[in-house]
Amino acid sequence: MRLDVFFSVPKTELIHLRTLSQRHSQLCLSPIQLDGEIFHPRGSLPWLGYWFTRTLSASSHFSRRLALAQGVFALIRRLSPPRAGLAPYLCHRLATSLLAPILLYGADLFTPNASSLSRLNTFWHKVQRWATNRFSSTLTGIMAIESCLPPIPLLVSQRQRLAALRTACSRRMSTQPQHAYRPPSTPCARIWPQTTRRPTPKASCRSTSL
Repeated sequence: MRLDVFFSVPKTELIHLRTLSQRHSQLCLSPIQLDGEIFHPRGSLPWLGYWFTRTLSASSHFSRRLALAQGVFALIRRLSPPRAGLAPYLCHRLATSLLAPILLYGADLFTPNASSLSRLNTFWHKVQRWATNRFSSTLTGIMAIESCLPPIPLLVSQRQRLAALRTACSRRMSTQPQHAYRPPSTPCARIWPQTTRRPTPKASCRSTSL
């Protein structure tokens, strides 16, 4: 069967990935040629929101996610100036539904290293302080409890566990046979609970005239 799928040469991007066993070898900088055009390898490459590097490190990916989250946070902070604006529960909703997905996108594939995790935590502390409207001297552990916004390591672990559960459940559902739904063939009287009874008809009285 012909699918009529064409390869776009002008949109081609090249990157040479390296495994852990190849990290000490010489870096490959060889280009490729397609239809007379030469493509040189790049240091990082985006694909569906994921930023891949030659060594498949997570620092480049989370640095870009952090920059996007900081830009969005600068916009929504204008909605809640000091002593005015949004209520705390609305700030919590914006943090969980808007900022957290932007910041943690790709956590199911990449695991942030120590430096990336520190920068993500520093930004998340600002979000917690904004949601609770606390002073800068308030402890970060207290803000996490009062704002109901868990720390970044817990959120990353939750994303990775959910991704593992989705993969396991999808494989299990694909291996199980699909059975068609069949309605019960028993009458309704037989599937009633034992504690219930059918309504009995009322007895009718007739008067006779003498």
